[in-house]
Amino acid sequence: MKVKKAVLPVAGLGTRFIPATKAMAKEMLTVVDKPIIQYAVEEAFDAGVEQIIFVTGRGKKALEDHFDRSYELETMLKAKGKTDLLRQVNELVPETGTIVYTRQHDPLGLGHAIWCARDIVGDEPFAVLLADDMIQTPDKPVLSKMVEKFERFRASIAAVMEVEKDQTDKYGILDASPLEEDMVKINDMVEKPKPEDAPSNLAIVGRYILTPKIWEYLGKKKTGAGGEIQLTDAMKGLLTEQPIFGYKFKGTRFDCGDKVGFQMANLSFSLERPEMREKLLDFIKKIKTEA
Repeated sequence: MKVKKAVLPVAGLGTRFIPATKAMAKEMLTVVDKPIIQYAVEEAFDAGVEQIIFVTGRGKKALEDHFDRSYELETMLKAKGKTDLLRQVNELVPETGTIVYTRQHDPLGLGHAIWCARDIVGDEPFAVLLADDMIQTPDKPVLSKMVEKFERFRASIAAVMEVEKDQTDKYGILDASPLEEDMVKINDMVEKPKPEDAPSNLAIVGRYILTPKIWEYLGKKKTGAGGEIQLTDAMKGLLTEQPIFGYKFKGTRFDCGDKVGFQMANLSFSLERPEMREKLLDFIKKIKTEA
């Protein structure tokens, strides 16, 4: 029952960031000095995941190259004695077989993207990370905490947070009962309900641990909101057979699929860097005064 595999759906086109994403995968946009996707991969490995499964589409070669060897770059850095940069480059390349790629040929939704990894994951629990959802936490990353919870509850878990009531139509929204300080038991869920129809303002965000029973419901390929195959709908079916819990994480979630959220993430993660913090704070004070 260990969570050894993680699925990262990365087939989206990133149309909200055109022209930046016209010829570049949106997951390669950088927050401070690392691509968004690298934060997600590091979070997965920190949680004990042993294999990353990227569900990709066309135009994702830069993403694949990022986690591969670059002999020309390594040779140049070694020749110039830039050992620290060389170490950083080498650390990006995991052991052979640690990262696997499969394709989502048709853009049929998140549920379909995850289903495309079924033969690689097999009959074991697995994590799902949506790289666009960057979560800044005061201590352990969210997925590490969720793995600890999974080892206790032995059931599917989703990361959840409260959202503004008028924002429920952007999320999967829960009907849930309190269980512990940071855990809820999910009774029902609705994908992107209108505010007046939402059972609460408790929303699922981009971290999941799912049991293999989910394949049965994803395999039905039932379309839902937006005419897509939604993970929320499959989880709703899973609820009829198995419990699902929600983990209320401590931290700040940034929607890096949105331009404003992306800029907020850059600023917030930059302020964590001691070598950048004071200069940035001085700049913020200056523009605030001039505004």
